[in-house]
Amino acid sequence: MTDRGDIVLDARHLSRTFTARRESGFFKKKFEQRAVDDVSVTLRAGEVLAIVGESGSGKSVLARMLARIVPPTSGELWLNGAQIDLSGRRGIDYARHVQLVLQDPFASINPVRGIRHTLERPLLIHGASKDDVAERSREVLTSVSLTPPDDYLERYPHELSGGQLQRVNIARGLAVSPSVLLADEPISMLDVSVRLGVLNLLRELCDTRLLAMMYITHDIASARYIADETAVMYAGQVVERARGTAIMDSPVHPYTQLLINSVPNPDHLAHRDSPASETKASGFNLHGCRFSPRCPQALDICHTNQPPEVDLGGGHTSRCWLSATDEQRTAVSITTR
Repeated sequence: MTDRGDIVLDARHLSRTFTARRESGFFKKKFEQRAVDDVSVTLRAGEVLAIVGESGSGKSVLARMLARIVPPTSGELWLNGAQIDLSGRRGIDYARHVQLVLQDPFASINPVRGIRHTLERPLLIHGASKDDVAERSREVLTSVSLTPPDDYLERYPHELSGGQLQRVNIARGLAVSPSVLLADEPISMLDVSVRLGVLNLLRELCDTRLLAMMYITHDIASARYIADETAVMYAGQVVERARGTAIMDSPVHPYTQLLINSVPNPDHLAHRDSPASETKASGFNLHGCRFSPRCPQALDICHTNQPPEVDLGGGHTSRCWLSATDEQRTAVSITTR
């Protein structure tokens, strides 16, 4: 039996590199783009891990690697203590344990099929009997507060609001009783008035079903509301992570500070003078710190050497030379002479 806090899904040093083409005169040259670079995350039963970052930081690619939709270039994946063979295709047993909830419910649910079909199809694929699927569909609709369930089973997606349809999307993920739920920006396309309801639903499902949940967002305020642990990603790397609200209360990495300063605060609108919040994106550094081209506090070492992940205590880490000790900086300076 799984207890709260038990490790359910453990990703170790995952990386994913894509090959693309860039036009150069009459020719197209191939180049490699590392979307996720040496990322390790742990999902625990009954807890929410929030992955925060701007578009292009690698959040969704990470989620799809955990769901085994996108194969990693390197790294390991462990589910319930057993290492997963990443060389083959995703098995149906893995898919039952790890479910992905996508950002846009209107695009991820078949518009010409009724809600009953949407919920019953995964159950039949995973071996449920035809006698059980109807009752199970009613149960998952009730669990996401779409009641009475019979009022929704015969409807079509266009007959539901965005918030209702996203609840159906979540119900579909819950239908096969997974142990891990990967929610990729589940509220970003919803009206502001219904976002809190969906967040409360996800938190309640995590607590009552002991789901291990990854919540992906670019909104650090919603991460503060729902998460037990938060990891901030930039350019494919986790640059800061901490338990509880430590990241929001005491951000250490300059990029995390940028994210927090970008959230409108009525009490400080007249005093927004953070240089980081005004720094525009200008690519990232492959040789040194990824954030150094945008960082207003960058040191010389930041442009030439990748920073280590520094343990700040209490589970709070930061991948930044500003957090490194003098000994760590000196050691790098000696080796690069």
